[in-house]
Amino acid sequence: MTKLDNEIFKIKNMIYFIRDQKVMLDSDLALLYGVETKVLNQQVKRNLKRFPSDFMFQLSSEEFHSLKSQIATSKSGSGGKQKLPLVFTENGVAMLSGILNSDRAINVNISIMRIFTKLRSFHALETSLSGEVKELKENSNKLFKVVFERLDSIEEDLIPKLPNQRKRIGITSDKPT
Repeated sequence: MTKLDNEIFKIKNMIYFIRDQKVMLDSDLALLYGVETKVLNQQVKRNLKRFPSDFMFQLSSEEFHSLKSQIATSKSGSGGKQKLPLVFTENGVAMLSGILNSDRAINVNISIMRIFTKLRSFHALETSLSGEVKELKENSNKLFKVVFERLDSIEEDLIPKLPNQRKRIGITSDKPT
């Protein structure tokens, strides 16, 4: 696995599906950008107008606990009360590039945008293939129904009807045993 493949795999594993949206956690993004989570969140708070609710939102307590159980580790090392994380949609991640203006942030954003695009195209391909498989299955079922109906009608014509009283086959003995 190349370094690029490793980075792509790492980023893909940081994308979660919450509220019917693909999102990334503030702490994961901070890690990728090479800044502390609180620094990233401070920059976001200074630029809140750039982050409407479809770009970024804060997780509810239930969502956070559900997510924590999925990733199996807490990102908090403090052991104290942890602030509920912010999550960023694809558009929110794109907006971050405007407020985190380092070379690393720009390069990370480009990689993340490419991954989101690939995920979208994989989803479209999966949907298309799923439709084709469904159509193929329906057509096969119709074809088999026609074949079996034809076989039934041919069978009735070709196989002579057996008499109701058939002669017994086998050895018979007139002597009592």
